[in-house]
Amino acid sequence: MGQDISARRRNTRYRWIRQIHLWIGAWGALAAILYGITGLVMNHRFGDGAWPQGESSETSRVELAIPAEARATPEQLSLWLRARQQLDAQVIRKGGPGGGAGKPPSKWTLSGGTAGSSWALEYAPGDESATLKHSSHSSLAAFNRLHKAVGGGLFWILLADSFAIGMLLLGLSGIWMWARGRNLRQMAVSMMGLSTLAFVAVLGLALS
Repeated sequence: MGQDISARRRNTRYRWIRQIHLWIGAWGALAAILYGITGLVMNHRFGDGAWPQGESSETSRVELAIPAEARATPEQLSLWLRARQQLDAQVIRKGGPGGGAGKPPSKWTLSGGTAGSSWALEYAPGDESATLKHSSHSSLAAFNRLHKAVGGGLFWILLADSFAIGMLLLGLSGIWMWARGRNLRQMAVSMMGLSTLAFVAVLGLALS
C-alpha cells in the first residue's frame, strides 16, 4: 500500500514537472527562435567569412549648445537632455581622467532610443557644445540589439528576464525528467552524459 502511494506521488510529481516544462516551452518558443537566430548570427560576426549583421546608418548629426548647468556631471547632462530635447539616456559612459600628456581628453557618451532607431551624444567636459548623432538600424541589426538588451526598453528587459528564467527552468526540468528512472551509469552513457562531456571539454578550452 505504501509503495502504491509513493509511486502515485512520483507519477503526480512527474506529470506536474512535465506540464511546467511544456508551459515554459510554449511561453518562450518564439523567444527561443529569435535568440537562437541572432545568437547564431552574432557568433559568426568576425573573420573572413563573417555573416551579415544588418545595417546601421547615421541619419543626422547636429551640434547642441550645452548650458552651464548641464556641464557639471553626466547625470545633469542626462536630465537636461530629457527635459529640453526629450531624449532619455539609457546608457551613460564616463571616460577616464584623460587630458594628460599624450592622452586624449576624457568624454561622456550618453545614448538611448529604440532597437530600430537610436541616438548618441558625445561631450567633452568643459565644452560649450556636444555632438548628437541619430542612427537607423535594419531589422537584423535591431534584432541583434534586442538580443544584447539594447534599445528594448523596460518592458523588453522584463520580458527577456522571464525568458532567461524560463530557460533555467527548462534546463532543470529537462534534466530531472531525463534522469527519472535512470541510474548513474545509464546517465553517463546517455545523450545527457555525452552533451555534458562535450560542454565541459569545450568550456574548459575556452576558459584556458
